Parts: sequence; C-alpha cells; structure tokens
Amino acid sequence: MRDSLDVLRNDLKARIADIHGRAHRLSPLDIHARLDAIRDAAGRAGLSAAEGLAGHSAQLALLPGCRVAVAEALSHFDDALAAGTADRTTILAAIAARLH
Repeated sequence: MRDSLDVLRNDLKARIADIHGRAHRLSPLDIHARLDAIRDAAGRAGLSAAEGLAGHSAQLALLPGCRVAVAEALSHFDDALAAGTADRTTILAAIAARLH
C-alpha cells in the first residue's frame, strides 16, 4: 500500500509541476479542470489536505488574477501531500490569509 501511495504522490507532484510550467498557456477553465482531477485523485487516496488545496485552487482558477492566486496556493502542495487530515484546515487557512 505504501508504494502505491508514493507512486500517487509522485504523480500528483508531476501534475502540479505541469500546471506550474504551462500556466501562462492554459486557460482558466483548463487549469480548473486539471486541478479538479487532482482533487478527485487525492480525495480517493485519502490525502485530505491535498484534496482541499487542489479544490480550493480549482475555485481560484476561475477568479480574476487566477494565475497569481493559483501559483501561491500550489506552492504549498508538497506540504499538503505530507500533511495529515487535521492539517487540511491549517494549510487552507494559511493560504487564505496570504491571499487576502
């Protein structure tokens, strides 16, 4: 089980890196769709903090100034992957405070 979770974490990190690398060429709807797929995969794996961060970032992708807000939120993705369930709220609150 541990190996498959590590494989999933690496896959999610690669998908986030792809979004970072291509964000300036992707439409907000494309960013949203990619982040929603990441949210779904993280949720199915029980990675609660990563699921919450990806879901929040997907919502940010549809707002004005999305590229800056999404980049800021996703800069915490490694922390979210390593975090436990209780840390989900802490990570989302820290991002909200930085963005507002």
